[in-house]
Amino acid sequence: MREITYLEAIREAMSQEMRQNEDVFILGEDIGVYGGAFGVTRGMIEEFGPERVRNTPISEAAIAGAAVGSALTGMRPILELQFSDFITIAMDQLVNQAAKIRYMYGGKGKIPMVVRTPSGSGTGAAAQHSQSLEAWVAHIPGLKVIQPSTAYDAKGLLKSAMDDNNPVIFYEHKLLYRTVADVPEEPYRIPLGQADVKREGTDVTVVATAVMVHRALEAAEELAKEGISVEVVDPRTLVPLDTETIINSVKKTGRVVVVHEAVKRGGYGGEIASMIAESEAFDYLDAPIKRLGGAISPVPYNPELEKAHAPQVKDIILATKQTMNKA
Repeated sequence: MREITYLEAIREAMSQEMRQNEDVFILGEDIGVYGGAFGVTRGMIEEFGPERVRNTPISEAAIAGAAVGSALTGMRPILELQFSDFITIAMDQLVNQAAKIRYMYGGKGKIPMVVRTPSGSGTGAAAQHSQSLEAWVAHIPGLKVIQPSTAYDAKGLLKSAMDDNNPVIFYEHKLLYRTVADVPEEPYRIPLGQADVKREGTDVTVVATAVMVHRALEAAEELAKEGISVEVVDPRTLVPLDTETIINSVKKTGRVVVVHEAVKRGGYGGEIASMIAESEAFDYLDAPIKRLGGAISPVPYNPELEKAHAPQVKDIILATKQTMNKA
């Protein structure tokens, strides 16, 4: 087992699949010689050539439309949107075409496409390049949604996403690109809809996504010093959602904090909270469900304001203590 970065794990997953299947290709803005906005596809054009690592015009609608069309004809496109904010421009193709065609054709049409896109704040990219909009696409029947938090998860989940015959939105948090983890060199797959308990505990369950998983783990370390045992659950995929793992954790601990970076209002944390409230886990709760999310404002450019916009380790610690009546 070697230690590689989250970014390298994604590149490796794509490269391995492209070597095995000539129908797989990548398209997006500046993904060729430049290697993509964050360098994920760097070096791939040298191996696979410009026909399979295709630079596109600056039109997310055109990129998504080309991906839908090529998927319908038997290709397996991976499209890279430079920032997840730009998915707004591709929403017609994703929501009204990619997500609907298989249903409208009675299951005969397949849309095996993956939309890779960097999301989240923390890099000083300001209001139009820092949003977390995963709840938008999670709302749409026909789209699958993935948010890996580690390099190991990123490779295994992306391999599964590329196998899928349905459109998959694959969110890559920008702050995670340089994080490292042990990742096997050989191909492996993590099934979609399989959560992971990143840390076991007995007092409080923290359900966290993307970069918040790391902050939750850091908070759990600090809380352990005060005798509070925190279990950290990473859904890894929002659609499909592994409800069983979350419910079992909440039944064990009796308390739960749900945390994500996206704006709290309308965020996916509300879906997780309501799922818990409607399940058998509700009878095991010893405290109200606590939700943490981003402030209801655009993401600021100022570094201190940007940091204040999203939940930090101290916020997770405080919320956890509040569920324990220790704050």
